Amino acid sequence: MNDTPETPKLSWWRRLSSGLKRTSSSLGTAVADLVTKRKLDRAMLEDIEDVLLRADLGTEVAARIAAAVGHGRYDKAISADDVKTVVATEVEKVLMAVAKPLVIDEAQKPFVILVVGVNGSGKTTTIGKLAAKLSAEGRTVMMAAGDTFRAAAIEQLKVWGERTKTPVIAGAQGSDSASLAFTAVTEARADNRDVLLIDTAGRLQNKAELMIELEKVVRVIRKVDASAPHAVLLVLDATVGQNALSQVEVFHRMAGVTGLVMTKLDGTARGGILVALAEKFKLPVHFIGVGEGIDDLAPFTARDFAQAIAGIES
Repeated sequence: MNDTPETPKLSWWRRLSSGLKRTSSSLGTAVADLVTKRKLDRAMLEDIEDVLLRADLGTEVAARIAAAVGHGRYDKAISADDVKTVVATEVEKVLMAVAKPLVIDEAQKPFVILVVGVNGSGKTTTIGKLAAKLSAEGRTVMMAAGDTFRAAAIEQLKVWGERTKTPVIAGAQGSDSASLAFTAVTEARADNRDVLLIDTAGRLQNKAELMIELEKVVRVIRKVDASAPHAVLLVLDATVGQNALSQVEVFHRMAGVTGLVMTKLDGTARGGILVALAEKFKLPVHFIGVGEGIDDLAPFTARDFAQAIAGIES
């Protein structure tokens, strides 16, 4: 390879594979330990299935991978690389169906994106990164600090506004989030903005209260634009593992989620949860995040993720 600068694709692959290192090495080490000691038999396949379950890949996918590993290989020696290849292939099959880009309908002005998720999932940071990404594509963006309960969330969004030179509609802490959303849609429309990103509260301790609030936000947005919100993105923190499944269930019911963004994949050995989510809910996965940097949120691609999680070097 010559010394030309790395392409962004390559540097993102590096970030992705190192971000998923905890997941791929816990999978890879456990698999290597199993396969080096004996020939493939039923007990080994059960052990492999257990390893996959511990990485949060989900029961259906783990069983399918174990069956694929066993296919035609009974009583033969099998290498760790053979297992990794099967893991990557089967995971890619599941993810192919959900790896879909976020499409901004340019006929809708503004294209209203409601961003939901529990506190601490990386919601506000994700909005800032999306604003940067959309602005870099040449779109005019506005943000709304709809998580009015947390002063920190309002301040954080204002900082992202300065960084990305994006206007932020914000009220005082404790102000009504639905009326703030109404103001934001009205102003984004008057200003002829391409995209409006609306932050929301994420206190799941009281689901009923949060549900009422989200429903009110949606109802009020529709007074300005009956077709909005045009996308409802759920931001999930990969480090919560199995809890992500119940979060998708709750928010999908409450807010009609149209797509997922998964953050903090660099902080967990349980990155397989994304595969379990894809298998169970079939919701589009638009972006994944593997770090704090502005470029560490990237469109989701099934093949790259599958190879990174299996620990295959590209």
